[in-house]
Amino acid sequence: MYTNKVKRILFIIAIPIAIIVVLLITSGEKDEDEAERKVDVNDQPIDPSLPSSTGQEKDVTSSIYVDIKGEVKNPGVYEMDTEERVIDAIETAGGFTNNANESLVNLAQKVHDEMVIDVLPVGDNGTPALTNGQHTDISKIRINQATVEEIEALNGIGPAKAEAIVQYRDENGPFQQIEDLLEVSGIGEKTLESLEDDIQVP
Repeated sequence: MYTNKVKRILFIIAIPIAIIVVLLITSGEKDEDEAERKVDVNDQPIDPSLPSSTGQEKDVTSSIYVDIKGEVKNPGVYEMDTEERVIDAIETAGGFTNNANESLVNLAQKVHDEMVIDVLPVGDNGTPALTNGQHTDISKIRINQATVEEIEALNGIGPAKAEAIVQYRDENGPFQQIEDLLEVSGIGEKTLESLEDDIQVP
């Protein structure tokens, strides 16, 4: 009788232990399945044809057309972008001829749509460029279109004055005559005099 009682007690104790063991085994199998699914997802190959969210998008630049003529090897109308400069335009047209008066050309000037670059021959000191129907000296900086960096490169103009000129232009509109620069903070008669041969207004 005592033995039967012990057996019943052991049986009662064994049941919850068995249940716990089964639950632990089942839970372990679920964890393994989830881990395998995560590995499968992470191991999937990346399709190179799909766009990457981290890839840099291709820069888009605006196309413009520049007429290059005169003393260049291949005169003509060329398609360029707004970030290019006169030196790029000259190179696109094959470069200067041996008879080109290169001293008249501002190679650092940025090109713009409908710009005409007319490279004059040696000995001709006339007007070397025609832009939008108006004669424009390409050796001068067009103050109403120039960037801060281009203005800063002018004689007697530092970073502060260049910023002031661009700020005044943005707030008050294009300069109509060279004397309008006197309205800019930091620009006096002496500075204006030093700029007269290097800039074009309007």
